[in-house]
Amino acid sequence: MKTDLPLEIQRFKQIRDTEGLTQTEFAEVLGIKNSTADIERGRTKLSGQVVMQLLKNFNINPLWLYGESRQKEIDLYKADTMPKVVTVNPDGQDNISMVNQKVARGYPHNVQDTEWYQKLPAFDMPLPEYRHATYRGFQVEGDSMLPDFRPDDWVLTKAVENLSLATNNKVYIIVLYDSVLLKKIEKQSDGRTLKLISTNEIYPPYTIETKDIQELWEVTSKLTFSVNEHSENSMLKKLEASMEELKAQLSQVKIN
Repeated sequence: MKTDLPLEIQRFKQIRDTEGLTQTEFAEVLGIKNSTADIERGRTKLSGQVVMQLLKNFNINPLWLYGESRQKEIDLYKADTMPKVVTVNPDGQDNISMVNQKVARGYPHNVQDTEWYQKLPAFDMPLPEYRHATYRGFQVEGDSMLPDFRPDDWVLTKAVENLSLATNNKVYIIVLYDSVLLKKIEKQSDGRTLKLISTNEIYPPYTIETKDIQELWEVTSKLTFSVNEHSENSMLKKLEASMEELKAQLSQVKIN
């Protein structure tokens, strides 16, 4: 390698060598005509488009490429999936906000709207398991997760900081930019896509891009009510009553 070549050109060739690609193969991946020979000889400068493709296809940090960072790779597709807004009780503990089917349709568009969250029913669960983490309840819609989760069931979920902490074949609430989904997940080897799996076999699996995930919630438990009552208001009232009853029982245990 010529030492008089600019550093970014030297590192460009280094990337190709590391990947074991020919100049023609490397050019094809990067969307360059013919080959990368002219770039590697210093005859053609690296374009912004090529730098973007290096980031997209090989996670190459542009700052490293030009010698301004020691970090060679960055994860472009590592989604920050933590909740954008939480509500707290008078003691400063996170509440468990409850998102019913109707509210869920507007949820993706309001994930950063504090006032919108204040209108949601919320509960404080006085159990150690519900401390030091953020929980949220979501009502199940549709039959894609039968028989494990029925329409109108509620799931209690724990916030997941990022996708690397998620586990294959567990059930999650996935908040995209246009929908809220309840699915099993399977992380893909490319790190850029995620397979979503329904437990109802009539619904085939499909993939989404990880960059489209706004929030991720691991399902920890579910609440099931009478399947003969379909009113959302009735369901919510029963949920509220159940929560209040549980809190009363816990308080009685503490007194005893």
